[in-house]
Amino acid sequence: MIRQLWTLSVHTRAFLRRYMPTNILLDAIRTRRGLKWGVPAMLLAVPYLLAASTFTTLIADGGPGWLNLLVLLCLWNTMKLVIMGPISLILLARTRVREAVAVRAERRA
Repeated sequence: MIRQLWTLSVHTRAFLRRYMPTNILLDAIRTRRGLKWGVPAMLLAVPYLLAASTFTTLIADGGPGWLNLLVLLCLWNTMKLVIMGPISLILLARTRVREAVAVRAERRA
């Protein structure tokens, strides 16, 4: 039973990683060429917050309860995008330092 649950979770993660827009975006940002787009990608959190606010208003006005899942999804995507901005800056700085060290080592040799 545990093995089946583990397999199901692995397949679910692979599906979400491959086909969900924010996961595709975050994978693209984590590449060397994409690190510079981390901070502008944080701006995509604004529409997700707006959608979460809209869904919350609809729920408060008597909307269906399943909209709570969409609120959670929007907030989760917002957090992912907001956190990725500073992380991409740190990764970009680390990458540039490594590249500078490699260039210095190449000049010495």
